[in-house]
Amino acid sequence: MARCDQCGNIYDKSFEVKMAEKTYTFDSFECAIQKLAPTCPCCNCRIIGHGVEQDEVIYCCAHCAEEEGATKLVDRA
Repeated sequence: MARCDQCGNIYDKSFEVKMAEKTYTFDSFECAIQKLAPTCPCCNCRIIGHGVEQDEVIYCCAHCAEEEGATKLVDRA
């Protein structure tokens, strides 16, 4: 059993996620999202899809990017 890096819960069905050379342990996808997903600078929601970006700033959607003044969005299609 392992302890969740987000909430501290000790859980027998925990899992690990490796991101940027670091390994994290979680008890749920919810905790993984809270710890690792970027936050949209416009609406503050967690970005769990691929989002859109400009100048290394990631937004949850084109609407939020435009609200923040982004004009050269990049979608990694």
